[in-house]
Amino acid sequence: MMDDRPIPTNRKIQSWTRPALFVVLITALVIAAVIRSSITTSLDGFTFDEAYHIGAGMSYVQTGDFRLNPEHPPLTKLWVGTYLSLFDHTLTPFRPLADKVDERAFVEQDIYNNNDPDVIQTRARTAMFALNALLIAIFAAAVWRVLGPVMAAGVTAFVAIDPTVAAHLPVVMTDLPMALLAGACVLLAVRALQTWSPLDLVLASATLGLALAAKHSAIIVFITVATIGLIAIGLGLYRSENKAATILKRTGAYAAVLLGAVVVLWAFYFFRYYESPATTEDQFNRPLAEKISDVQSPVYRFGLNTMADAYLFPRAYTWGMADTIRAGAEGRVGVAMVFGELYYRKAPWFYFPGVLAVKLPIGLLFLSILGAGLLAFAPATRPAIPYLGGLLILALMFLFFLIRGSSYGGVRHMLAIYPLLALLAAVAIQWAADRRSYLTGGIALAALLLAAISAVPVMRPWEYYNELIGGTANGHRHFNDEGIDLTRRYKEAASYYHTVLAPLGENPYTFYLLPDFDDPARTVDYISSRKERDKGKWDGPYATGTFITGANEIAPALWWDKASFREAEPIARFGNLFVFRGTFDIRPMRAQSLTYRAGFQIYGPEPNIDQAIEMLSEAESIDPRAFFVSMELGNLYLGRHDRDAALKHYQTALDNMPAKDEIYDLVARQIELLNTVPVENIRPVRNPGLE
Repeated sequence: MMDDRPIPTNRKIQSWTRPALFVVLITALVIAAVIRSSITTSLDGFTFDEAYHIGAGMSYVQTGDFRLNPEHPPLTKLWVGTYLSLFDHTLTPFRPLADKVDERAFVEQDIYNNNDPDVIQTRARTAMFALNALLIAIFAAAVWRVLGPVMAAGVTAFVAIDPTVAAHLPVVMTDLPMALLAGACVLLAVRALQTWSPLDLVLASATLGLALAAKHSAIIVFITVATIGLIAIGLGLYRSENKAATILKRTGAYAAVLLGAVVVLWAFYFFRYYESPATTEDQFNRPLAEKISDVQSPVYRFGLNTMADAYLFPRAYTWGMADTIRAGAEGRVGVAMVFGELYYRKAPWFYFPGVLAVKLPIGLLFLSILGAGLLAFAPATRPAIPYLGGLLILALMFLFFLIRGSSYGGVRHMLAIYPLLALLAAVAIQWAADRRSYLTGGIALAALLLAAISAVPVMRPWEYYNELIGGTANGHRHFNDEGIDLTRRYKEAASYYHTVLAPLGENPYTFYLLPDFDDPARTVDYISSRKERDKGKWDGPYATGTFITGANEIAPALWWDKASFREAEPIARFGNLFVFRGTFDIRPMRAQSLTYRAGFQIYGPEPNIDQAIEMLSEAESIDPRAFFVSMELGNLYLGRHDRDAALKHYQTALDNMPAKDEIYDLVARQIELLNTVPVENIRPVRNPGLE
């Protein structure tokens, strides 16, 4: 392990490296990042998950009950919920919940219908700007502690310029908080392994615990920190007269770091094992035992059952870990478009490096590559190597699990790699500062300016793509993940309706997640098959009118492909929200809508299985390639002990699903059971379309 000496600094420039100046500089950069983000994200509505998180967070604070939204740990939700609970907001009393679909509707009803969503969003943004600004400062402070003020300013500049960070600063989601805490934690852990200072050990433990409380994928951070410790201790690079005793003592101290992080996590659940303070009965939308049984891997199932049986973590955390594994690591139903090519469920290995290459501004990408190259040729940068090594292990572990898992999240699932990239860029900035050369300083400054010119002025930074693929306007032609859109444009859709369409008396067809607001000032009065006025308008196969839809919806797909829209020119565009006018094939939209609505008939508070079967049967007839529709029909008929109908739909599902999917073997087994076992003794197959 290398020593902990700071990167050498020329005495002539120590006057401008005084700590006070860098405190001011870093503070100014953080404030500038918040101001930039508040302006460029001002058009954004909630992401798909934000209302869910906010409602759950307020419930945690006001009831002490963690049954809602257990798929994410509570740090972000408690922070926002605490702030919002200072104001008067309505919360609906708990009721039994059927599944994810039902729970999400229950929580979002409070945000969208029982309160003013615009007021809630404004307050939530304020809370998240404060939290993420604090976490950026913590990350910068960790860099300062291990490598000095110039490097700290460099990583802060990187974070302040990057558009993905700007897009995430105000959103009530878990990706950015976990990434910043992960970066700080790994740096502090490496320092602790060098100094064995009690303060460094405590700081590493605290930041690791906060990361675990931010997002379930932080278990990878936990593994990384443990791995770094095993490597450092195992190499025996510590000089001591009694090496064995020293290593044993330090092993115990480092184990305390890991144990302390788990204690911090428990603190966020108020040191309670059960999700509800009132009972030890299962209160989740799906019982914990069944949630664990949904996981396909016997190794993962064993680990989850061990977590539950040994009381290692709160039940809500274990439930969320099972959900993360099922939906993320094992994969949910979906189609990944990578550089214009389609892949079922899992993208190829180069997807994640490719997304980083096109989502980072070219100037920041250049600085990171330059910093990596300088490590081999600039001795002054060598003290950064152990810390970069720790972050590299973190990045490689994340990439390993991401490549093996689902590809729906896009760049937000890769934010934990950003600390490595930011520190590499800071190495280049430090090198330029040490050289005192107009040329080297000019290169670093030019790269930062190039990045700023490309990224800072962009409104809707969530949708940013760099010039390598034609800029933000063309990102949707190459990708269809959540980096394209996560329903951010519904407020702009409502504005367009009220300013352009409503005065003409025109109701649009919409295929974009538009909350059903009660307030008519914000509601888009769209054509709906649920309204008597619109009866027959969705029956198709073709319809003429105005259509509002998102870029993800019109991307090429293996089922429900809306090809007729890709061939048309939009009459208006708001980021990745498109408005079309003309005659279009609406059958894919109808099948998708029927499937979505059937979920509420199956898993809603008032199930109507007859209606669900009718909806899913029509959706199946429109496009049988959506195999999970047939699988759900098989499950419904199985529940009615109708062997022939169940067999028919399971077989349709099997005929249309990729043979490489793990679900293929499960459905094949289900068909085999239906031919050999009494129908009442067979359990349904968990529908991957629900994940």
